[in-house]
Amino acid sequence: MRSLSKVKGPARRAPGAEDAGDRIERRAPGPETRWDVVLVWLMRVVAVIWMVKGLSAWAEILGARPGSAPFEAAPVGRQAVIIYFGVINLLAAVGLWLATAWGGVVWLLAATSAVVLALLTPQLLPMTLPNLAFDGMIIVLYFAVSWLAAREVR
Repeated sequence: MRSLSKVKGPARRAPGAEDAGDRIERRAPGPETRWDVVLVWLMRVVAVIWMVKGLSAWAEILGARPGSAPFEAAPVGRQAVIIYFGVINLLAAVGLWLATAWGGVVWLLAATSAVVLALLTPQLLPMTLPNLAFDGMIIVLYFAVSWLAAREVR
């Protein structure tokens, strides 16, 4: 009878050494892309800001904002703008928080429409210069980080 110590099993490998035939992928996975993570965090921070903007519009609609005129007394154009931003800002915030492509598109629509309306019709959407500059800065930052994240993936 043979002893078990003489039976040859599979050859032992050094730790960390892998047979290329045992692996499904042929190359090692790359490290986590840094700009993708930055983009997701930027989207989440902007989502929180736009959630506050959307809730602020709804506070104005419901009359919960202290010191503001009644919503019904505002001109019809201003009412439409407030309702538009009350809906689109919250929708953009959800899409940004989920880090989806449609969230970025809806947010860009909301942000650029706010900037355009504030510049062309300030009576419908009064915004201060710092608010306009902040929105513009966030848009440029979003495009820059998106470009860096897309370039890093290749």
